[in-house]
Amino acid sequence: MEERKFFVIDFDSTFTKVEALDVLCEVSLEGRPEKEEVLQKIKDITDLGMEGSIDFRESLKRRLDLLQAHKNHLPPLIERLNKLITKSVKRNKDFFETYSDNIFIISNGFKEFIVPIVTPHGVKAENVFANEFRFDDKGNIIGFDENNILSKSNGKPALIKSLNLDGEVYVIGDGYTDYEIKAAGFAKKFYAFTENVSRKKVTDKADHITPSFDEFLYMNKMNTTLSYPKNRIKVLLLENIHPRAIEILKEEGYQVEVHAAGLDEDELIERIKDVSILGIRSKTQVTKKVLESAQRLISIGAFCIGTNQIDLETAEKKGVAVFNAPFSNTRSVVELAIGEMILLIRNLPDKIAKMHDGVWNKSANNSFEIRGKNLGIIGYGNIGSQLSVLAESMGMKVHFFDVEEKLALGNATKCNSLDELLAVSDILSLHVDGRKSNKNIIGAAEFKKMKDGVIFMNLSRGHIVDIKALKDAIVSKKVSGCSVDVFPHEPISNNEEFMSELRGLPNTILTPHIGGSTLEAQENIATYVPNKMIEYVNTGSTSGSVNFPNVTLPLLKEAHRLLHIHENIPGIMAKINQVFAKHEINVVGQYLKTNELTGYVIADINKKYDKEVLTDLKAIEGTIRFRVLY
Repeated sequence: MEERKFFVIDFDSTFTKVEALDVLCEVSLEGRPEKEEVLQKIKDITDLGMEGSIDFRESLKRRLDLLQAHKNHLPPLIERLNKLITKSVKRNKDFFETYSDNIFIISNGFKEFIVPIVTPHGVKAENVFANEFRFDDKGNIIGFDENNILSKSNGKPALIKSLNLDGEVYVIGDGYTDYEIKAAGFAKKFYAFTENVSRKKVTDKADHITPSFDEFLYMNKMNTTLSYPKNRIKVLLLENIHPRAIEILKEEGYQVEVHAAGLDEDELIERIKDVSILGIRSKTQVTKKVLESAQRLISIGAFCIGTNQIDLETAEKKGVAVFNAPFSNTRSVVELAIGEMILLIRNLPDKIAKMHDGVWNKSANNSFEIRGKNLGIIGYGNIGSQLSVLAESMGMKVHFFDVEEKLALGNATKCNSLDELLAVSDILSLHVDGRKSNKNIIGAAEFKKMKDGVIFMNLSRGHIVDIKALKDAIVSKKVSGCSVDVFPHEPISNNEEFMSELRGLPNTILTPHIGGSTLEAQENIATYVPNKMIEYVNTGSTSGSVNFPNVTLPLLKEAHRLLHIHENIPGIMAKINQVFAKHEINVVGQYLKTNELTGYVIADINKKYDKEVLTDLKAIEGTIRFRVLY
């Protein structure tokens, strides 16, 4: 017969993200000038006590003396602590409810605030052991019950001994006092909990370092909410992705590794082997060879608009969902386009350069307003259409061409062919996507069809313009002003020299692929893309994916969610349902979406099922990837 298990869990910095007395200090000293100084003193004393560097009772006395707290401060403290419950505790509420008889909260904190926090999560009030405050007649906190065993050094081991638990005891906590239970011989294992704080003196003593409750439950085969611990999901972010993305992914509990530059194919193959989520911008090429080496990869985030740097077809065949940010930097690119067309039509790049050389050339020659000029927009998507609106509001006459049928905004005129657009435009701005068929859509023949002295701008993709033909057009003055933000070959990092035939040409603005590089745009992207990937990992939702059938899923309630990605061949759905029938599975909800290559089935089923059903579903012919969400 398997021995009964008991779980002893700390409260401060384990069940909650913080030390409660630190928060009580913030509440009690609100608005007082000495608040920050006192708060820092309390935190320093807390750390010394948690590391075992000073006597615990001494630590407790010194902190309470500094607090100057009152009974009236406890309700706002509890309110704050309720918002600071550890994320993996929230995720694993099922564990606390299922094993409530066997879970003990043993803390050197205080019952007055611990019980109201832990009981709504399934912990029994009678299983909470902690100190208790002492108040004076006016309700001021003046101390603690010094007869309480937990107010003394080695109090936790002594309390466990007094409980006389008949079974194996597992201790989970962040402090040295938690380790003392194991050291005294009253626990089988001590798990150093590091989701909120990591103390080396504590982790050095641990049987296992536990970055989250997910990890603890996974290690002990008790996970009731997750099939895989979030802290084991590895994320690799390349190319200086905004810190907000790192913050969001770390908050979710993932391991995040950051590399400032892009990686070439061989480097990426080496780095991606155990990565589940990859984040890139425009420089890194995710090729077929890379994807075939990435056995654990489940999602790629393109922190930009374009995805032509990713082999989307291979990613789809490998069951890797790709997400991008189609709208997040639209405004930034449009503003740069507006600014550059004004600079170019005024011939300012050359004038600015000459001023730096000491040459004063005050003249209106070759300097014009944009008002009344014909702006030609090639590609009328998110950026092209917004540029259309802003340009028209500045007095320009807007014409556009797109291979797809698009509704003209404002007074914009749709051209029936590219040639028609080229012939009418005083200023041409390119905003097409990165599909292979767009390679060199502007070459020598197209430049010949443009007006003499045209302003030419490419802020979309590097491979869509024949660079030699553009150079010839600038040199011959067919193009009187040019701005280029994207290039067929771009440096992989800021340390590599930029090489281009366009360097040094007159009235030419060259920018290092920064059309969307504003702080606003990068923060928007860094919020949007991680949340899409997290949503996919957590719920299976593919809304916004550029290569998967798009499915928006309801929140999972009282069920397990099975995700089955497969080749789009006849009969798969029937085979999936045959497996469910064979194992007498009750299906709560089922969703199916397909595209040309791939089928995506999501099934929500009752929590109790034979684990062989998972083996059978994985064995269905045509299965690409199978995941279980709890």
